[in-house]
Amino acid sequence: MSNNMLEVQDLKMHFYMGHEGIIAGKKKYIYAVDGISFTLAKGETLGLVGESGCGKSTVVRAVSQLYKPTAGKVLLEGKDLTKMSRTEMFTARREMQLVFQDPYSSLDPRLTTAEIIAEPIQIYRKRGFLKMSDAEIDKQVEHLMELVGLSKFFKNRFPHEFSGGQRQRIGIARALALKPHLILADEPVSALDVSIQAQVLNLFKDIQKEMGLSYLFIAHDLAVIKYISDRIAVMYLGKIVETGDYKDLYANPLHPYTKALLSAVPIPDPDVERKRKRIILKGDVPSPDVQRPGCCFYDRCPDHKDCCRQSQPAFVQPKGASAGHKVACFLFTE
Repeated sequence: MSNNMLEVQDLKMHFYMGHEGIIAGKKKYIYAVDGISFTLAKGETLGLVGESGCGKSTVVRAVSQLYKPTAGKVLLEGKDLTKMSRTEMFTARREMQLVFQDPYSSLDPRLTTAEIIAEPIQIYRKRGFLKMSDAEIDKQVEHLMELVGLSKFFKNRFPHEFSGGQRQRIGIARALALKPHLILADEPVSALDVSIQAQVLNLFKDIQKEMGLSYLFIAHDLAVIKYISDRIAVMYLGKIVETGDYKDLYANPLHPYTKALLSAVPIPDPDVERKRKRIILKGDVPSPDVQRPGCCFYDRCPDHKDCCRQSQPAFVQPKGASAGHKVACFLFTE
């Protein structure tokens, strides 16, 4: 059997935007995700990083089938989610839960903490997938609250009575209620203070160790991604441009975009920081409403060649690179 929890193959998510011009003509699309592939092993954390608008959150929604992908396959423990019926998808979602970015808007303000955490259990019990008494559900809620660092005596409080970090802990507890194998975390700490971010990240690590979970962790903060991830995938304009072990990728970035991203991370050493050269990319991120025949990074790349505009580079492991360290760039394919 495969050791992969999740396999994504040539995933595309194109949003229809109408027709060009007054008279119906060519259809217009936003190419939010345009053919990405990656794997996530059991018990592993894959960090997906990139600028705002590169398609990270769309990947999470397409993987979880909240958006129906335009093309591609999403295999959860070998089962293709894109071909499942509504009933089959309902069953599969027990194995895959989400933690959202905003810890306030993702919680129902009319429900108590206990009701929020118990809601997934209640839904699956009502459909006959779980057999638990009310007392057992209440006990499970208290256990989950203590697991994420909340006192069980807070279970009758409403979301507005908690801090941002505490609300995110409630969201994590809700995601764990059905004992999933995969957590899709969509920038779960970006709305929190730095000190609270550290606490929540440590909580994610502790829970993973205790429950053997796999994480697809989305963030734009490179320090967060480095701390939480086993492997990292760098995204730009709907495509993955580099993947690798977090140590290899930070020590030896290959793609020009990855180098520019890492050069923007401040180093807490004044002497090193003063001597370090910052890579400033020219221009803005192009609009994703145009499908490009060549490299997605061509317009801003300081090392582009003529071939970069004409065709897309293959995803390869360069000579001398560590195992699994791959890049899509013509600098390494010739």
